[in-house]
Amino acid sequence: MNKLIPRLPAEWEPQSGVMLTWPHPLGDWAPFLSEVEPVYVRIACAILEREDLLVVAHDEGHRHHIKDLLLRNDAKLSGLHLYVLPSNDSWSRDHGPITIYQGEQPRLLDFIFNGWGGKFDASLDTQINQGLSKLGAFQGAEMDSLAVIMEGGSIDTDGHGTLLTTRHCLMTPTRNPRMSQRDWETMFAEHMGITRVLWLSEGKLEGDDTDSHIDMLARFCNPTTIAYSTCDDPQDPHYQPLQRMLQELEAFHTPDGQPYELIPLPIPTAILSDEGKRLPGSYANFLIINGAVLLPIYGDEHDEIAVSRITACFPRHKVIPINCRPLIHQYGSLHCITMQLPKGTLS
Repeated sequence: MNKLIPRLPAEWEPQSGVMLTWPHPLGDWAPFLSEVEPVYVRIACAILEREDLLVVAHDEGHRHHIKDLLLRNDAKLSGLHLYVLPSNDSWSRDHGPITIYQGEQPRLLDFIFNGWGGKFDASLDTQINQGLSKLGAFQGAEMDSLAVIMEGGSIDTDGHGTLLTTRHCLMTPTRNPRMSQRDWETMFAEHMGITRVLWLSEGKLEGDDTDSHIDMLARFCNPTTIAYSTCDDPQDPHYQPLQRMLQELEAFHTPDGQPYELIPLPIPTAILSDEGKRLPGSYANFLIINGAVLLPIYGDEHDEIAVSRITACFPRHKVIPINCRPLIHQYGSLHCITMQLPKGTLS
């Protein structure tokens, strides 16, 4: 019998829901919880208006706290799936499952998460997917565990066999030192049905400890359009790296040989930590859900430009700006804390 060719769906395709691993007082969010939890609540409420939400709570007391918090904010709890599993942190994009389709059937890929190349302890986070599967969270999909270290934030796809990623992240020796570019392309083809990989060698944001995840730099908005982070200030240290990244994007072509439509998203004005370190703000870190785009904003003069340009990219979606300034104090943003679960994944 012929094996069905897998397909990695685009983020704009129909979804069952979104996964959030909720921050807790024992994690790195502890000093910022009072500022961060309202952001999680706004994101959760926006998702629950349109699809289901799977939330991972650290323990039983945390589960009750989350449910009460959502109740007090009038969230639509009929679509809430709450599970208890211990976690180190809350970056669901990077420890959550990646969903592919084989025919019409969704299947979950469980990669190893090692805290972005061993920078942080992720021993609990990397067990969450298997834990959720054993608890019956994914009744619509089986799960395959792969002996490859990879984070969901490092890849983006058009849903038609093209994948966008960065060499700086995937080729970092602290993840898979024996994997070559060809090995990655073979793995993507075998497990995700990817036929083309667009590799970026340039582009980085200060404060980004993921080794240049693609979801902070450049994103597919549809099969022929890519939104990308840019900087117009020649005195800013981001200017040259992002200009070089733009040159690479301009050299990419769609499968039929046409150049991509490229939509510039200005990076926010420098936002600094309490220690004076620049934080990695990015408007490219948006989340596409059923009928809406959740767009991170930062209380910055560039917010309106980002809203306008993303609205033009997604004429059939409602763009919902959410102030994510508190999130970047832990060096990520809206897309980083979420993982979409395509149609058929949840019961």
